[in-house]
Amino acid sequence: MYRVPTESLVKGDSPRSAGIDREHVRILSTSGEGTLPPVLVHRPTMTVIDGLHRLEAARLRRSPVIDVEYFDGSLQEAFLLAVESNVRHGLPLSLQDRKAAAARILGIFPEWSDRAVARRVGLDHKTVGALRGRQPGGATGTGARIGLDGKARPVDASGGRIRAQEIIAENPQASLREIAQAAGISVETARDVRKRMQQGDMRQAGGRQTSLGPSSQLEIGIALKSLKRDPAVRYSNDGRALVRWLESRLVHTEDADRFLRVPTHQVATVATMARAVAARWSEIARRLEDRHDAS
Repeated sequence: MYRVPTESLVKGDSPRSAGIDREHVRILSTSGEGTLPPVLVHRPTMTVIDGLHRLEAARLRRSPVIDVEYFDGSLQEAFLLAVESNVRHGLPLSLQDRKAAAARILGIFPEWSDRAVARRVGLDHKTVGALRGRQPGGATGTGARIGLDGKARPVDASGGRIRAQEIIAENPQASLREIAQAAGISVETARDVRKRMQQGDMRQAGGRQTSLGPSSQLEIGIALKSLKRDPAVRYSNDGRALVRWLESRLVHTEDADRFLRVPTHQVATVATMARAVAARWSEIARRLEDRHDAS
């Protein structure tokens, strides 16, 4: 801690839009405490990061010096520290000021997660997410977000899941830890990807199987891509014919939507056809799995 002349300090980049609260300064200046708590100062510029009201109170007391703690980081880090300091103690920041601070922090540190920013400004993470969405480009940064634990995670986990599916298709014997490390995902996510691939992502709903979701569409695409890369398939007439046959018969999301628009009086007919085709595919799957288990 240092004692410096009060006149050597200047107003910093405060998160308070309303400026100095003169009544709060008066209360501090007339308090019974002889020495005010030290103010936090950005040493390179001698601007006050936290404690501007204390500085004004010291000047009102005509104190020639004031206790100071120095901060030597960047101006951006100084602003962040000013926000955190004012959220933790002293005269509370208004909701408007906290939102403005969050928006500014998102511009400075777009790679921070919504929860990491929310913790520093005293807001709900959903509010921060809404503020992020209003900024140019959504303040997404590098495609990864740094959470409260300091770990970087992808903004869109689907990329890591796709990579995990490719790894599993290429090396079914890979351990979950190996898959997770190579794909940049957690071990639990790798476990979920493998489980979904094994189960075909067919969810049960009231005893009936629901249609394939987006992740299953991705898994089918990965499997087809693996077939195309396999030399035993690529360089044989039967293999190439199989790939062409599969490509022409995949049921995509838009196809499912088209089926659902069938006239009401034909719904039962199309449903019967769909179940018959599904039954044939199930039989093919069973025989292939039996062959795999026997090998």
